Amino acid sequence: MTNNLGLEQKKTDKELYSYQKGAIDQIFEKFETAPDDYHLLYQLPTGGGKTVIFSEIVRQYLKTHQKKVLIMTHRVELSKQTSAMLTSFGVTNKVVDSKANLDDQDQYSCFVAMVETLNNRLNDGKLDISGVGLVIIDEAHYNSFTKLFKFFENSFVLGVTATPLSSNKDLPMKGNYNELIAGESIGSLIENEFLARAEVFQYDMGLTSLEIGSNGDYTVKSSEDLYTSPAMLSKLLESYKKHSNGKKTLIFNNGINTSIMVYHTFKEAGFPIAHLDNTATKKQRSQILKWFKETPDAILSSVSILTTGFDEPTIDTIILNRATKSLTLYYQMIGRGSRILNNKSKFTVIDLGNNHHRFGPWGADLDWGTIFRSPNFYMDKLMDDETLESHFKHEMPEELRAEFSKSEEVYFDIKQVYKDATFKGESSKVVLERSIEQHAKICIENSEDVYDALALAKLLKGDIDVRIDMYAKCISKSTFNFLSWLRDDYKKKLNAYLRTNFDQVFEDIHGHPPEE
Repeated sequence: MTNNLGLEQKKTDKELYSYQKGAIDQIFEKFETAPDDYHLLYQLPTGGGKTVIFSEIVRQYLKTHQKKVLIMTHRVELSKQTSAMLTSFGVTNKVVDSKANLDDQDQYSCFVAMVETLNNRLNDGKLDISGVGLVIIDEAHYNSFTKLFKFFENSFVLGVTATPLSSNKDLPMKGNYNELIAGESIGSLIENEFLARAEVFQYDMGLTSLEIGSNGDYTVKSSEDLYTSPAMLSKLLESYKKHSNGKKTLIFNNGINTSIMVYHTFKEAGFPIAHLDNTATKKQRSQILKWFKETPDAILSSVSILTTGFDEPTIDTIILNRATKSLTLYYQMIGRGSRILNNKSKFTVIDLGNNHHRFGPWGADLDWGTIFRSPNFYMDKLMDDETLESHFKHEMPEELRAEFSKSEEVYFDIKQVYKDATFKGESSKVVLERSIEQHAKICIENSEDVYDALALAKLLKGDIDVRIDMYAKCISKSTFNFLSWLRDDYKKKLNAYLRTNFDQVFEDIHGHPPEE
């Protein structure tokens, strides 16, 4: 006997892809073989069609089972999107929101509800869930859903997520789900032209001033202190101009003040930009997103709220103007640009938070099964910022590098020279002596006389600071006074070296003395 309550003629012409059909077959096999109260987790990347898959699952489930279905989301927008998708699959459904009249609930076999509203309705006893056999949880990595599990102890729970890693490291997903089914990888979806490829431009950022909060991620305050600085705002603007000028761009920030500062920075530079955060009214949000959709070169500066439930295929560039310790958030943010559209086969990612260094490339072949079973093992392997930044190779800013265009190489590896000196039993002082010699050499290579060289040496202040900081880390001595003294001493010795050795070094380089 079948249950046709809530089913109409299918109204969509969506064709399921082979990997989607395969996922549905795997999940239905669990319906038939696993216990009725089994908790199954299904992973599929953003853009892979999770809503399409579970909408078809609901359609088939209602045809073959004498039970009802409940879909839970964590945001109002997701509830509406889910309801619309179910309707397109011919599944009549009722959205259980704060204004819903439940007097007619007996006429429905499928409900869509936001977690907090559902919690209130269940605690008030206003929604009859006695006939619910299947509970589907969208964005299942959010822990807000777990408090509702007590109401569905006899129901099959299907959680779906792009990243099966709990938003709370103390509440791993393996504690709430019996098994994970990993879907198609990002790499495969790109290869088969279901997702666009990310072209990443990463900048080596100094983030050691950021602080970690109780949730395990960087605090808003420390992020805002850093990312609202003139230097960081300038770097953001310049990176946009270099890689995405005139392209539709979505910027993610950690903090409302940062996003507002970004808005004013781009506005003053003459770019079309809007700011959006969770304090906007529904009307304001709708107007801003409509403008963003319809404006080809629009820039939208946002604060986290567009990481889920937001699909805008026309986005060309994602800027991560923030750092995060959350692998889930990293994948969500970049995933907003991965939707394919017409001839769009790639999109741009500008990373200003060392996220690419921290997590690896978006779309890397992650072993989600291992992450699901041992989330702490994976997270504990991530490098802290100080260790991560110690691997950076400092590069001169382009404008400064142009002043040393006659030099093939301007980089000097303080860390390696220190290791070599230590191995040979030399004093650590030789590291700075050799650094000064190399700085002097590139000044002389690009000068006609000693006065030119001294002028170039003044431009090396930032480069000198980087070398001194790395040297201080090598010798484990970094008090403010000591660093200040080292910098002043370095500059004096560099100038003295140039005055004393300019003629000889110039002749060694060019094969003749400098012209009088």
